[in-house]
Amino acid sequence: MRQSVRHSDLVYATASRPSAAISSPIAASWIRCLDVHRLMPDVPRDPVQVDADAYTSSRESMEPLIHACADEFDRLYQTVGRSGCCIVLSDRHGVIVDRRGAASNDVEFKKLGLWQRNLWSEASVGTNGIGTALADERSVMIHRDQHFLSSNISLSCVTAPIRDHLGQVAGAIDISTCRDDVTDMTLAMLSHAVRDVAGKLETTLFRSAFPGARIVMVPSAPISSVALLAVDQHDMILGATKAARLALRLDDAQIRSGMPAADALNEDRREVSADLEEAERAALRRALSRSNGNVSLAAQTLGISRATMHRKLKRLSLQ
Repeated sequence: MRQSVRHSDLVYATASRPSAAISSPIAASWIRCLDVHRLMPDVPRDPVQVDADAYTSSRESMEPLIHACADEFDRLYQTVGRSGCCIVLSDRHGVIVDRRGAASNDVEFKKLGLWQRNLWSEASVGTNGIGTALADERSVMIHRDQHFLSSNISLSCVTAPIRDHLGQVAGAIDISTCRDDVTDMTLAMLSHAVRDVAGKLETTLFRSAFPGARIVMVPSAPISSVALLAVDQHDMILGATKAARLALRLDDAQIRSGMPAADALNEDRREVSADLEEAERAALRRALSRSNGNVSLAAQTLGISRATMHRKLKRLSLQ
């Protein structure tokens, strides 16, 4: 009881400092819980459980992601599951739609509410890995008494949001543990693992959204980010991940209106005539490659005469 009181006192004292929200994302979340969600840290709350219809709808909308992450989920569980951790996948609202956990730990996690159909938004249970990652749209580590509710300070969580092909948050992947011997270094390692899986899932979702497109990595983006462009055969951008949009200052309107990837990437711009000449050169080289250097067959593939083919090869310095 004394520990619970101390925690609630810390929450209230921290939230009362005007600069707290600026200096600490955890403090900013605590203030949201108090001022926006009207929660009290010393009043225990079970997570809201959505009704069966709402859960079915959420689960169905998440099926592509659940299917995409199944193998990564299993690999991650094989790595951390035996150390007292459970792995959770939520939708963009914080509803748990899938999880992995050892039977020996499930009783404790189910008691805390880390289970399917339960809502782990900040409005439901205050500061927590899933809810705060979704609210801030960034990876978070919430270690024990950094949770808002005193009833949740036995938990330690690392969470990363997962973005869809439009750069919007589609859900979150979380590793939680109730072990009291978890160190900051352990959490940092778990955080790296969960961010790595989130990045792989984002890449998978992006590639599957643009089948047949050329996928280009943005060289100016941070190495750790999933900065990808989907580009069609005419070098026009079809889509971009969130990291690519930030690095290249792209938005939906620019993508819809049509933007050459070369322009977005600030590659050397040439006159239109040079672009046409380069496109012709590329077409001839592809035809020659596909015909194993047979000029007659390449000309036939392009629908031109052998003589015309030779003239073009000479003009473009390909002979």
